[in-house]
Amino acid sequence: MPDVALQSHPVAESRQLDAVRAGEADMAFVRLPVDKAGLNVIPLYTELSVVVAPKDHPIAAFEEIAVEELADEYLLADPDDFPAWRDTSTEIREGTRKPLPEMASAEEALDLVEAGLGILILPMSVARHFNRKALRARVVTGIPESGIGLAWLQSDVPLPDGFDAVIEEFIGVVRGRGRNSSRQPSVQAKQDAAPKKGAKGAAKSTTPGAGGAKGKSAAGKGGPTLRGGGRPGGKARAQKRGRR
Repeated sequence: MPDVALQSHPVAESRQLDAVRAGEADMAFVRLPVDKAGLNVIPLYTELSVVVAPKDHPIAAFEEIAVEELADEYLLADPDDFPAWRDTSTEIREGTRKPLPEMASAEEALDLVEAGLGILILPMSVARHFNRKALRARVVTGIPESGIGLAWLQSDVPLPDGFDAVIEEFIGVVRGRGRNSSRQPSVQAKQDAAPKKGAKGAAKSTTPGAGGAKGKSAAGKGGPTLRGGGRPGGKARAQKRGRR
C-alpha cells in the first residue's frame, strides 16, 4: 500500500499497549496474553522459548534442554512467570531463593546473565534480537510457547473513510495473505469494479472494432492490445476475409 505511510516503534513489553490505548498508535504487535478490554486482538503465531546462559555454561553442549534440568539454576525472573520451572526449583523448594536484583529491561537482565549471576528464559526472537557473543541460547522444553498477536482499539465513533479497509489490509498482510488473495479488501474492490462476464454489451459491439471485424469487440478474446486498439494482425485478417 504505497499510499499509506507505515511507522514502527519498538516498546518494552511492559508498555506494549500504552501507545494504542493513548491513541498514539493505530495498532501494536503484542506478546500474549493481554487484557483485551476495549481492544480487538487476533493471534498471529507462537514461538519457542530459549534459556540464555554464559557461553561456558553446560547448556552450550546441548541443542535443547528440559526445564527440569534447570532446577538448580538461579532464574532471573519472577518464578510465577514460569510455573514449570518454579515447581521444580531447588531454591524455592528449600526456601533459599534470593530476591531478584533490579532489572529495568531485557538488556539489563542479559547484563546480569553475562556477569554469571543467573540464567534467563526468553522468547526465541527476543534472544536473537539481543544476541551477544558472550552468551548462548538453547531451546528449553516444558515451557509453553509464547504467542504474538495484533491489537487495536475498539471504536464506538465513526472512523475516517477507508480506515477500516486499511486495517483489514494490514491484518491480511501479517497473516500471510498474498497480494491477489480474494480476502484482501483491495482485491475485493477491484473485483467489484470489474465488468462482470456475460454482461450485455461486454462481448458485442454495434460498430466495427479497430481490427475491422464487424460486430466483434477489439479485445473480445483477451489478446494483447495495440495503441490504437485491436489485436496484432487483426486488420489484415479482416481484409483477407473481405476478399473471399
